[in-house]
Amino acid sequence: MDEITQEIYTLVKKKMAEQGAYDRDAYADLIDETIDYFNEKGKIDDEENVELIKDQLMAMWDETAGDMAQEEL
Repeated sequence: MDEITQEIYTLVKKKMAEQGAYDRDAYADLIDETIDYFNEKGKIDDEENVELIKDQLMAMWDETAGDMAQEEL
């Protein structure tokens, strides 16, 4: 995973914990929201392969859900 994808992933996990959003749809929404935020802040631009980033992060859903369940314990 490249650096920007890792940054997005870290922020998505933080938002999930803060909002108590632990389902796949909420995860997908938070990915979109975070990518938009990074775009607004100039951390990513139109040259970035946003669809690839989304695909990579969605592929990590099972791991993410497991991590979040462990943090709740």
